Amino acid sequence: MSTNSGLYRMNVTKANGEEISLGEYRGNVLLIVNVASECGFTPQYEQLQDIYEEYRDRGFEILAFPSNDFGGQEPGSNEEIASFCEGEYGVEFEVFDKVHARGQAQHPLYQWLIDKTNPGGQIDWNFEKFIISRSGEILGSFKSSTKPDDPQITQMIERGLEQE
Repeated sequence: MSTNSGLYRMNVTKANGEEISLGEYRGNVLLIVNVASECGFTPQYEQLQDIYEEYRDRGFEILAFPSNDFGGQEPGSNEEIASFCEGEYGVEFEVFDKVHARGQAQHPLYQWLIDKTNPGGQIDWNFEKFIISRSGEILGSFKSSTKPDDPQITQMIERGLEQE
C-alpha cells in the first residue's frame, strides 16, 4: 500500500463547516501549513499568497490549518481568522477549520504528516510546512523559520509540479 492512500481518505472541515475529502486535491502539489494570526511568523501569509499566485495555475494548492496549540496565538473564530487573512494579507488559498496540530486531540492529518516525517515526534510551532506530491507522497517538511518563498521550498514545489 502506498503512503498516499491514507492522505486521500481523510476528511477535513472548511472554515464554513463543509466537510470535504482530501481526495479532492489528488493530482495537485500541496503545501500544508499550520497557521496562527498572532505569531511572529504570521507575516509568512504574505509569502504563502505570493507562491500560491505563482504556482496555482499549474496545479498547486495551499491548505492552511489554523491552530491555537502554540502559545494560544490563534484564539479567533473561523470568521475572524478568515477576515484577518483576507483583510491583512489578501489570502486566496483555502484556510480550514481550526485543528489541533499536536497533543491528545491531534487531527488525523497531522498524525499522518508526523508519522511520515518524524515518527514519535511532533509539530514544534506555528507555520510548519509540508510539501506533498501530486500522488500524495511527502516531498519534504520545513520548520517555521523557513520562509515559504525560500528556494528550498520553491524548488521542491517546482520539482513536484514537473511530475505527472
